Amino acid sequence: MKKEKVTELLLESLETEKGGVQIYETAIRCALNEDLKEEWQEYLEQTRTHVTTLESVCKELGIDANEETPGRKVVRHIGSALVQAMSMAQQNGNREAAEVVAAECVTLAETKDHLNWELIGEIAKNSKGDEKKTLQEAYDEVEDEEDEHLYHTKGWTRELHLQGLGLKAVLPPPEEKKDVKTAIGAERAKNARTKMTSKAR
Repeated sequence: MKKEKVTELLLESLETEKGGVQIYETAIRCALNEDLKEEWQEYLEQTRTHVTTLESVCKELGIDANEETPGRKVVRHIGSALVQAMSMAQQNGNREAAEVVAAECVTLAETKDHLNWELIGEIAKNSKGDEKKTLQEAYDEVEDEEDEHLYHTKGWTRELHLQGLGLKAVLPPPEEKKDVKTAIGAERAKNARTKMTSKAR
């Protein structure tokens, strides 16, 4: 493996988590649905822990957690843009629309975050010794939470859009009710929503 690329990925991952804290803080202010607000509050606390986890990983691997890199600047810029997008939606005065924008922004952020941890898992598999142990422990601690963040928020985003369109929505979404943590589970939950909407009629 290319050591400098591994370092870059870990620093970008740390920046993604730091941006995630700001994104969740803003998204919570946009949320109207109490279940969603509660879920994002939980994810905010987990994301703060992920920041600490990655800072510890950097320390154990001898990486300067404050090192600035071009990739890290890009990640920070994207995170700031998502926060600005939510603020813009709030200022427009339509609270329902702002909630949907927030869900979309969280989904975008968690897509990147999820990919980061997937790659960290691959690095762990291909590492040896203390590096392998450090990365694998971090991956095992965080991965299930990242799966939940992504798949549950995607479900919320879909259902909030449907609600805004005046179509039958399932809230909380099936992904939440079934506590989905895999792509297959998310697809099954999405397919199950048809039965749920039929029962609701």
